[in-house]
Amino acid sequence: MKTDVEIKEDVIRELRWDPEVPQAEAIGVALEDGVATLTGHASTYGEKLAAEKAAARVYGVKAVANRMEVRLAGARKDDTDIARAISHVIEWNTNIPADQVKARVDEGWVTLDGAVDYGFQRKEVERMVRHVTGVVGIADNIRVRPPVSEAQVEAKIADAMRRNAELDARSIKVEFSDDTARLYGHVHSLHEELAARVAAAASPGVARVESHLQVVP
Repeated sequence: MKTDVEIKEDVIRELRWDPEVPQAEAIGVALEDGVATLTGHASTYGEKLAAEKAAARVYGVKAVANRMEVRLAGARKDDTDIARAISHVIEWNTNIPADQVKARVDEGWVTLDGAVDYGFQRKEVERMVRHVTGVVGIADNIRVRPPVSEAQVEAKIADAMRRNAELDARSIKVEFSDDTARLYGHVHSLHEELAARVAAAASPGVARVESHLQVVP
């Protein structure tokens, strides 16, 4: 079992290795009982999220608290320009139903509203928006319309997990209600926990995933 000091060093090395985190030296890392806390700043919202994902990949990390700030290089972008750019990227993405998603911008913070048919479409919108210049944060209020019954959703998620080579699905239980998939049980790493969440989120009707999985290395 690695110590917190060893895990911290691994997190720092992972941040410096990840090309999506070009300013890793501006990120502070603290480790306590397997929980990594990131501080400092990033030049974009996308970089902030990339740092969080990099830390979560490290073996021994049980959870990540991302307290980084987004400090944009140069002058802050006008909210109207940011909203216009978001409108364009959504319009040109064929995975997103036309006119189903709207964005509001206030001081660089983006609020997304609307409804889509699949969770992956919701994630696709957020993925695109996070890389728009000037965005400092996102509030995702997009709803996913559930097309099937709760029992069908649970069965589809369970099947998807059993097919996933990165998962030991025998230790995971799935419950679905109120458009939310809830995962219970245990996994061996945050990478495996992420794979479980991704598998659940890909099912039709799933708007969000709540992971109650315990990481047991």
